[in-house]
Amino acid sequence: MAAQNEIRAKPVPRPGLWALTVVAVLVAAFLAWTFASSPNVHWDVIANYQFADAILQGLLVTLKLAVICEITGLLLGIGLAVMRLSSSRVLSWLSGIYVWVFRSVPLLVQLVLWFNLGLLFPHIGISGTSFVVETNDIITGFVAAILGLTLHEAAYNAEIVRGGIAAVDRGQVEAAQALGMNRALLLRRVVLPQALRVIVPPAGNQFISLLKNTSLVAFIAGGDLLSTAQNIYSGNFEIIALLIVASLWYLLLVSITSFLQGRLERHIGRSSAHSTKPRRDEPAPAAVAGA
Repeated sequence: MAAQNEIRAKPVPRPGLWALTVVAVLVAAFLAWTFASSPNVHWDVIANYQFADAILQGLLVTLKLAVICEITGLLLGIGLAVMRLSSSRVLSWLSGIYVWVFRSVPLLVQLVLWFNLGLLFPHIGISGTSFVVETNDIITGFVAAILGLTLHEAAYNAEIVRGGIAAVDRGQVEAAQALGMNRALLLRRVVLPQALRVIVPPAGNQFISLLKNTSLVAFIAGGDLLSTAQNIYSGNFEIIALLIVASLWYLLLVSITSFLQGRLERHIGRSSAHSTKPRRDEPAPAAVAGA
């Protein structure tokens, strides 16, 4: 009787949604075909330059910039986040000023300023000694790109890390301390698993933004992927073809990074779930006095 009286739910027909889907697919197919069949898109030129040595060299510079600036920017950002959360008002104030300045000034302006640092300080070193060099000999396009991107990333990473640490419930930290957990165990079992779940998604998105922001280095001749494409099409005037070559490489880099970010987020989610379970081989914390 129970099986006969069972109510089976049927999906509600949504013809409007199906119609909108068909229209969207048709429009996307039309735009893709229009672009692919355009006589102004020279696919033979794209094929010739997609794996050209100059393009690959520019791609390598882009990867170097992204990795170096992400590592240094993250380390500096962690330091700034610690300063921001410090009980010292001076350190917290200085960190806040740094974040405010470098998040407010556009990245392109920062890159141009670093590239033209020689106009402000023609020489670097101690005057009257042999330790004086021309600023322009040190601040090349690549060095200016590292300085600008690193300092810019540090400001955003500082807020990401600060938000992750602040997201951990203070009551859980105090309860763990009351149960006798030492600082290392508290960090490993309580703070770090919860903070990483909050930090990793925006940090991954920030790295993807950094990959794309390396294209701004072209304005200071940093030798990146877009700079190389510009140098090539300034000679053969195949502007669209070379821009498509660069875009395809950016699409590949972002796709790989997004895939790895998703895998990392799932791994941290599983690790966080496991870390909250009690382990048999771990001694129980000391009981609270008077409990």
